[in-house]
Amino acid sequence: MGHEKTLTGLIPALAGANLIYGPGMLESGLTFDFAQLVLDNEFVRMIKHTIGGFVVDDESLAVEVIKAVGPARDFLTEPHTLKHLRTHSQPEFIDRNRMEKWKAAGATDSYTKAAEKTRDILQNHQPQPLPDKVLADIQAIITDTEGELGL
Repeated sequence: MGHEKTLTGLIPALAGANLIYGPGMLESGLTFDFAQLVLDNEFVRMIKHTIGGFVVDDESLAVEVIKAVGPARDFLTEPHTLKHLRTHSQPEFIDRNRMEKWKAAGATDSYTKAAEKTRDILQNHQPQPLPDKVLADIQAIITDTEGELGL
């Protein structure tokens, strides 16, 4: 399901769409699932990371580092690699560990992790109040619309 959700969001995003439809939806929109919404949020972050493009400059090309290390050598311990290691997408629910490590950590699947996060959000999240100016703008829109509709 995650693969399908990612592809149905990634392909339109690559084509230039700025709206990803269906986060949290299952069964063609007949069912809504909060844990799926949390997972889909991760997929959307990864899609946004992908379509954000890549910087191509002296730092990202690392030609000097490649020359210094040489062919068929290890780049993993190079300071340059360590500096840029976390610039790739960092999923919260997708586990990129080897199977043995995943099993040793309890073999928790992505959906279960997302469901736990969902419960935490629903129990503990305290949204930031909107600024007074934003609230006034929203109220003005509502008032104008009600006036146009004769309500």
